[in-house]
Amino acid sequence: MSKTSLQFILLGIILVLAQVIVFNHICLFNVAVPMVFIYLIIRLPITLSTNWLLTIAFLLGLIVDIFSDTYGMNALACTVEAMLRRPILRLYVPREEDLTRPEPSMYTLGTAAYLKYLLTMTLLYCALIFTIEAFTFFNPIQLLLRIIFSTILSMALMVGIDSLMTPRSEKRL
Repeated sequence: MSKTSLQFILLGIILVLAQVIVFNHICLFNVAVPMVFIYLIIRLPITLSTNWLLTIAFLLGLIVDIFSDTYGMNALACTVEAMLRRPILRLYVPREEDLTRPEPSMYTLGTAAYLKYLLTMTLLYCALIFTIEAFTFFNPIQLLLRIIFSTILSMALMVGIDSLMTPRSEKRL
C-alpha cells in the first residue's frame, strides 16, 4: 500500500469521525449543517477508476448513515456526487493532463478553478441530501436556505481543511 493510499484512508477515518461526532450536532440558526466528510470524495485522485470511486463514495456515505441514522440518504447522495465528479471537474479543467498532481487541490487546479469545483460539488451534495431528506417541496424557502447556508458553511470548513492538507512546499504566496 502506498503512502498516498494510507493518507487517504487516514483522512477518511478522521473526516467520518469528525462528521459523526462533531459536525452532525451543529446546526446554525436551524438551517446550516456542515458536511465535511465529502471532502474525501472531492480530493480523491482523478486517476482512480470509476468503480473504486463509486465504491468508496457509497461506503463513505453508508458509514455516515449508520452512525447518523439517516437510512441511506448519504450513501445515495455520495454515490451520485461520485458519478458526477469527473464531468464537473471537466467544466473547470478542460484537460486532465494539465494537472501537476492527480489530486484536485488549490495547487493543482489553481485557486479560482478549485473554488468553483469545490462550490459546485458542495452545492450538488447539499441540494441532493436536503431534497432527499425533505422529500417534498412543501416549504421551498426553508429548503433553499438549508441548501445555500449549508453549502457556504461546508465550503468554508473544507477550504480550511484544504489549507491544512496542502504541504508547505506547494503553497503559493
